[in-house]
Amino acid sequence: MLALLAAALDGSGPAILPLDPDLPASALTRALEAFAPSALITREGTGSVRLPAPRPAEVGVADTTAVVIATSGSTGVPKAVELSASALTASATASLRRVGAGAGERWLCCLPTFHIAGIGVLVRSLLAGAEPVITAGVDAEILAASGCRHVSVVPTQLRRLLDASADPDGLGTVLVGGAAASGDLLAEARGAGWPVVTTYGMSETCGGCVYDGVPLDGAGVGFDAGGRIEISGPMLFSGYRLRPELTAAALDRGRFLTADLGYLDDGGRLVVRGRADDVINTGGEKVVPGEVEAVLGTSPGVADVVVVGVPDAEWGELVTAFVVAADPAEPPDLDRLKANVRQALSARAAPKKVFVVPVFPLLPSGKPDRAALRDLAVGKREASG
Repeated sequence: MLALLAAALDGSGPAILPLDPDLPASALTRALEAFAPSALITREGTGSVRLPAPRPAEVGVADTTAVVIATSGSTGVPKAVELSASALTASATASLRRVGAGAGERWLCCLPTFHIAGIGVLVRSLLAGAEPVITAGVDAEILAASGCRHVSVVPTQLRRLLDASADPDGLGTVLVGGAAASGDLLAEARGAGWPVVTTYGMSETCGGCVYDGVPLDGAGVGFDAGGRIEISGPMLFSGYRLRPELTAAALDRGRFLTADLGYLDDGGRLVVRGRADDVINTGGEKVVPGEVEAVLGTSPGVADVVVVGVPDAEWGELVTAFVVAADPAEPPDLDRLKANVRQALSARAAPKKVFVVPVFPLLPSGKPDRAALRDLAVGKREASG
């Protein structure tokens, strides 16, 4: 993978489309149909791709494209983000500069390399001239044995490292992204000596382009009339593969219109409220799940929380919270959690239902699977009559 990526970046090899090697056959078929690669490299070797239907005569990517990242987005419809070598290099260069990573300093890659976060670690490693340590995951032992100076994790991984009393000694940077990290988690990590830097970005921006609320060098942040975040800069994607209509809707005059709502705080730092397409419409009032999660995440007894909207005949959607207890033997007071949201936000924003779960179902990217949680809430309601 690292050699293929290096060749794609310097132009000596073709563009690459990394896919999850454990994809079920049906999902792999859908990806191949949607993205039309010319060859498939598997554990068994390289072979031609036999697509089930004829493809257009011209399905190649631009000469400048180095990586194509498959993403389902929030709708589940497969799409692929085309990233140029210059965009990936600009992103990695700005990242290294921001965190002060020096030449030869190694990165631990414990995120899937078929997602942009993992690819980003590899690109930074190539630019730093240091062989990355690539693992399927991370725990206290892996971190200690890696000898790496820098690592990129999702909040769930950071939580598990803290719970395991992992030692951050020797780390220069811990990038935390992929999902919103609670203030309590970040405060606990920083208090324990972890050099945490929060990141905001997505595949279309070559990963994180805003660190601790401040755009990387060259990146710009703005907002449309509805409060959706717009990103500009040299790390933007070139377009969605074979989806010109999606490209036209997302890219306008050098700006990428994200699906996230946000604003700048009094200090000029970006605050991400949550996804516009996650907004819950309950009784005619719009509730941003991320804002409810922020309140619940600071409530006593809560280790982690995800808020979703569940279809309801009366309210349209019910605000529903799934909570992981800090101490499973003493779960938080559910009525108190609802009261906290009523006091901080509004009565309509307060969850109608709160479920305590041991863990969240996760997507391959490490983000909570909101669709699975929504289905779980529906199942619980039906089971209770």
